[in-house]
Amino acid sequence: MNEEFNMSMRKFLKQVGVTSQQEIERVVREMNGDGKGKLAVKMVLTAEGTDLNHVVEGEIDL
Repeated sequence: MNEEFNMSMRKFLKQVGVTSQQEIERVVREMNGDGKGKLAVKMVLTAEGTDLNHVVEGEIDL
């Protein structure tokens, strides 16, 4: 892979990470919960025009 591709991919993944964290934090704030338990999360990665369908599931401790 070339340097341009690597930089572009890193920029995209950084954006995904930052915006995903912001959205999760927003949802947790809106839940007005007691801060206990777990939040089940799932991330689905697709790429238009390809068969890419990568799913990552996990839990976040509250």
